[in-house]
Parts: sequence; C-alpha cells; structure tokens
Amino acid sequence: MSEKRTSEKVDAYIEGLSGEIKVITEELRAIILDTSEELIEELKWGMPNYSYYGLAAYLQTAKSHVNFGIHNGGKIMDKDTRKLLEGSGEKMKHIKVRSTDDIDRQYFQKLIEAIMTLNASE
Repeated sequence: MSEKRTSEKVDAYIEGLSGEIKVITEELRAIILDTSEELIEELKWGMPNYSYYGLAAYLQTAKSHVNFGIHNGGKIMDKDTRKLLEGSGEKMKHIKVRSTDDIDRQYFQKLIEAIMTLNASE
C-alpha cells in the first residue's frame, strides 16, 4: 500500500479504533488500496470511502463487526457468486466482517474491480 495514497483523516480514524475492529479495518483498507492505484481514499460521512469515477467502496465500523461496503452494490449482484453481499436497498450493499477469518482478499478485490468497471462505464 502506497503511503501517499492514504488520507491523513482516515489514518486518524483508524488510529482511534481498537482491538479486532482496528485490525479488520486496517486489513480491509489494505485490500481496497492494493486493488487499484486509481482508487481515491477519503473520510466521508464519518467513515473511510473509496472512489473511482464515483463512489466505489466504504468501511463502516460497528461494535462487533466492520461493514465492507460497495456503493451501488445492487448493480453488481451478479458478480457476488458467493452471495455474501447484504442490504435491503438497491444502492449500498455490504459484507459484515466479524473477524479476519471472514476476509477473502481475492473475493473482496473481485467485487471492488466489478464496481470500478461499472463506474467507469456509466
């Protein structure tokens, strides 16, 4: 992960986390940023967000899990072959990550690549 591509605001946000939630968030952040050098990291709506031709992914922390979210995830449900994306709305979908054991790096990167492709085509 390239240091110049990270946001100081996101750095501070993650530094304020603790325990397993911090570890999960750090790992998910690395996965997202390693997926493409073209993703832009920002702190929006109080959480890390990643953009590429529009909003692409986000990390939303909770007490016992981190939501690995995909903006407009409803439009890439066909790419979610393992049926991990949750959410009742058409736009935002997420995967609840309760431990680092729940993280499938290649699968998460596949979903990010799918939303990046969609964003670039719209």
